[in-house]
This record gives sequence, structure tokens and C-alpha cells, in this order.
Amino acid sequence: MRDLGVLLQKKGLKLTYERKRIFEEVGKLREHFDADGLYERFKRKGERIARGTVYRTLPLLLECGVVQKSAGTGKKEFFERTSFKGHHDHMVCIRCGKIIEFHSEAVERAQAKACEDFHFKLVFHDHRLFGHCKNCRNRSVPPS
Repeated sequence: MRDLGVLLQKKGLKLTYERKRIFEEVGKLREHFDADGLYERFKRKGERIARGTVYRTLPLLLECGVVQKSAGTGKKEFFERTSFKGHHDHMVCIRCGKIIEFHSEAVERAQAKACEDFHFKLVFHDHRLFGHCKNCRNRSVPPS
């Protein structure tokens, strides 16, 4: 919380009640989320935090390292709480938007080998697989 306060102060902003509540709520989340979903959580609880405040606060939390951008279908920007569980990648269902986290040593080895083969120094990667989750795969596909 102190880091958030310092960051806001450097930007000439204050740690308002609303920003503090957004920070606290994000700390409780265990799943991926978008700004609208976070806003709806507050709305369901009867808390009066404006949608715009949520949208403006998330980039501040990103800059402070509280959240990181996450996988998504491209239609919405998703976030996840900065994790201490280590590196992971994402599978994204293009039908329902479900995000599945996974870690595969085989994928990591293949990436390292490709970098070695092409004399490429990897700094970071954002590995996302797009397809249909188990539930959507089992549903009949409507005719196009």
C-alpha cells in the first residue's frame, strides 16, 4: 500500500478511499479480471465506486506492480494480480473467454531451443494459446 501511495504522490495524486478499495479488492482476487468485472463486484456489494475510477486506477496498479496484464481475446484488456506462483502461460477460449493458466516445461524447453537455434536473447515472452475450452468444445457449433 505504501508503494501505491508513493507512486500516486509522485504523480501528484492522492490515495483516495476509492483507490484504496480497488487496491484491496484486487488483493482478494484469484482469477483474471477486467475493469468492468471489477466495477460490477463493487456494484453488487453496494459500494459507490465509479467505473471511470476503476479504469483510471488499474494502470496505476499496473505501474506499481500490483497487477499485470493478462491473456484475453483482444476484445477486452484483462489483468491478474501479480503472482508469486512463478511463470505461467495462458490458454484462452475464443468462445466464452475462459482463461486457463498452465506451465509446461516442454514448452519452456522448446522456446529455449528455438532461441538458441536462432541466436536470439529472450527477454520475456507472452505465450497465449487460443481455442475452445472443454465446455465450449462439447457445445454444438451454430451454423455460420
